[in-house]
Parts: sequence; C-alpha cells; structure tokens
Amino acid sequence: MGQKRPKIKLTVIDRRGKMGCHRGHRIGQTFDYDTERGELCPMAMHCAFPYIDILRYGGKLPGQPEGVAEFCCSDADTIMVFRAEIVKEEEADRDRKQ
Repeated sequence: MGQKRPKIKLTVIDRRGKMGCHRGHRIGQTFDYDTERGELCPMAMHCAFPYIDILRYGGKLPGQPEGVAEFCCSDADTIMVFRAEIVKEEEADRDRKQ
C-alpha cells in the first residue's frame, strides 16, 4: 500500500490592495484542501495547485519552511496571500475529534 497523502490546510494570511476579494475571502479564513476547496475561488485553486503538489509529494520550496508554501492569488482588484501547509497528524486527529 502507498504512503498516505498528507492533509493540507490553506489559510488567507494577507491582502494587498484597497478592494476586497471578489469572493469575500478574509484574512484568517482557513480551508481544508480536500473537503473545502470548492469554497475557494477557481483562481486561488489554480494558483494553489502546484504548491499543493510539491508539499504532498515531498518537495520543499526555496526560502520557505519545511511543509509550508506561501503564494498569492491576484483578483482583478486585489491580491490575496495564502499559506498552504501540511497538517501534522496530531492536529488532524484533534480536528477529527472536535
């Protein structure tokens, strides 16, 4: 049996620009990549996909901590900054119990 893919959490960590996100995303919102990605705008998912792939399959991004990828999604009026991170097994277990 193959190795289990790690869970990935996406968090909105910053916004650049005067306008709000066209989908209403706010700093501090978090999304489970596997179960809540439909709540993110398609452009954010398009931008996230390569980083998710790198994190899930053991890659590391230069200049970023292990298990983390920060990236931006440019909307027509603003830039939303996201952090994708591997959810540690203990955190995933704790979330399932709540």
